[in-house]
Amino acid sequence: MMDHLFEGFLDKNNESYIVRLLSKEHMSQLQQLQELVVDTLAEKKNLQPLTYEELDYILTGNGLMIGAFTGQGLIAFRALLIPPIDEEHLGLDVGLEAGELPRVIYQEISNVHPDYRGNGLQQTLAHLIMQEQGKLDQSFTYVACTVAPFNIPSLKDKFKQGMEIAALKIKYVDQLRYIFIKRLDGEGRGGEISEIASVPMGDVEGQQALLQEGWRGISLEKEDDGFRVLYVKRR
Repeated sequence: MMDHLFEGFLDKNNESYIVRLLSKEHMSQLQQLQELVVDTLAEKKNLQPLTYEELDYILTGNGLMIGAFTGQGLIAFRALLIPPIDEEHLGLDVGLEAGELPRVIYQEISNVHPDYRGNGLQQTLAHLIMQEQGKLDQSFTYVACTVAPFNIPSLKDKFKQGMEIAALKIKYVDQLRYIFIKRLDGEGRGGEISEIASVPMGDVEGQQALLQEGWRGISLEKEDDGFRVLYVKRR
């Protein structure tokens, strides 16, 4: 089958699966899976689900969506969005020049069916979708996204992909969000690390002060009293 991007095996479920590009014909499955995932979340505010309009926007040529299927149907999906250039653009939040904004693609939501967690599907789909974005007509220099503080699985997912926190601010009207960015060409990370600081995740002002001075968040540290974010300053 040509439309398969990947075939894999889910060790925990003892099932095989395939990954393929999604289109509008998958809309109802996408909505059902997203509803199921939101229903099982303890902290509903940690996930900003995609509306029908947003899903439709991505599926009609403004991004990419891939999904993993078993015999049960769609069990996971991951999305990239080519964002409109407006005052809410994440590139502005991390200090990019206006001319660079069209070269930013967003990593949107990634959802995994609760019964299929623990198989590394988030990471597999991240790898596959970033490979696929290289085939888009438009070329991108940066990938960006937002993550809620204390949404630990999502934060780990971004750090594993080599993305870095470049801002921490209110987005979506009233939601505090980390803003992650990564250069896709591997350039622009600056020089060697000259300073390191570890800040409790709950210390918003402490993190914002570092970020305003050009520090970047690069990883998580678990401690007895919760999580800390490791920040670095580069020469």
